[in-house]
Amino acid sequence: MPENVRSATRRQMLARTSVLGASIAFAGSLGELFAGTAAAQGIGHSGYGPLVPDPSGLLDLPEGFRYRVLSREGDQLRSGEGLVPSNHDGMSAFAGRHGRVHLVRNHENRNTARIPVPTIESLTYDPMGKGGCTALTLDSRNRVLSERVAIAGTAVNCAGGPTPWGTWLTCEETEEKAGTNGYTKDHGFIFEVDPVDPRRTGAVPLTAMGRFQHEAIAVDPWRGIVYETEDAFLTPFGLFYRFLPNKPEGGIGSLRAGGRLQAMRVPGVPNLSSIQETGATFDGIEWVDVPDPLAAQTPIRLQDFGPKGITHAQKLEGCYWGGKSVYFVSSFAHSAEGSAADHFGQIWRYDPSTRRLTLVIVFGPDTDVQLPGESPDNICLAPSGGLMVCEDGNGAQHVYGVTRKGEVYAMARGAQNIGTPEAPEWGEFAGVTFSPDGETMYVNCYTPGTTFAVTGRWRN
Repeated sequence: MPENVRSATRRQMLARTSVLGASIAFAGSLGELFAGTAAAQGIGHSGYGPLVPDPSGLLDLPEGFRYRVLSREGDQLRSGEGLVPSNHDGMSAFAGRHGRVHLVRNHENRNTARIPVPTIESLTYDPMGKGGCTALTLDSRNRVLSERVAIAGTAVNCAGGPTPWGTWLTCEETEEKAGTNGYTKDHGFIFEVDPVDPRRTGAVPLTAMGRFQHEAIAVDPWRGIVYETEDAFLTPFGLFYRFLPNKPEGGIGSLRAGGRLQAMRVPGVPNLSSIQETGATFDGIEWVDVPDPLAAQTPIRLQDFGPKGITHAQKLEGCYWGGKSVYFVSSFAHSAEGSAADHFGQIWRYDPSTRRLTLVIVFGPDTDVQLPGESPDNICLAPSGGLMVCEDGNGAQHVYGVTRKGEVYAMARGAQNIGTPEAPEWGEFAGVTFSPDGETMYVNCYTPGTTFAVTGRWRN
């Protein structure tokens, strides 16, 4: 998740560019994002109506929708292992037996976290790490049947992604080493989490997948290749990676068998922010072996990739598989921070069959600060058509929907004031995901950590 300094910078830049307008301004075709998916049969509406203030002061939704609070930080875990940890972040939903749903939820805890993830024997990597994941099992009516620690002793667990074999890959967005901030082990790794039985996966870092400021992953379901984004918002900016596993057939524990980590090189393009024309296409994308995936002495993004260099991008975050391609998101680029140009969001598509990279959508610089919000962050495909986008900035915080026609509507608004009556503040949203049957939207409020299940008259 971006820190406050990043949100403030973006707001200042929006003000300087005199952003106006009542709707999202972007170049590109949203239909491109949904080709080959169920969402391609999406709707062309502009929302579900105005948001209705919640009398309980938790979550404002359109009329006809309702929420259930599944879990709140500080409550007792159903397992009795301790308290529900702070800083609810990335999340995914998995199908269980008899209509059950398994949720795996990240906790982006640094050493200063108010409530750390409880350390559990055989599930703890570094006892000095405060982050990790918790797992919830829900029945068909979204009632919580169990809630327990899934992995502990990790750090700054931001996003990640699901695997085709039904596990969650949780990513550490840090690269601090043993001996810093009290850590006893190096951090900056990916860990596999089994949502049904976390002890099957334990707390084993997937070291061959690299040690850097991980954000998100997406798995090619046919080739087994894992794509990874690096969230670096200051120079040197991050890279876009792929991991070629030694066991591409997948399965629990298969990624421990190692593989090759490579970084993407776009010939002639040292920084993706320099590309501003939607539809710009680059053929012959190259993948270069990472010299030292463990970054023992030098961060990967600073390592020597040869005379041709490597391609960087500021603030690489979301990553997901759609159709036959992988999509990844650059949340923003600021020339004042070293980027080649300014933008308020890019969505890129890489087709591994043709080795072609295409810039699908560019947000801004005429993007309205209200729609789709300041610092759009987590994104997921919605079964009803379009996208759901979590807002992470200043002021009121929303989950926005974006239809395939580019219409933007407010789906939810946080109502938990963590400031004062005179200077209200609201926690960002994160981890938006849908149940396997598409009937429930699950989403987290980062602060105070709250997990919601939202149901209603979803269109299909």
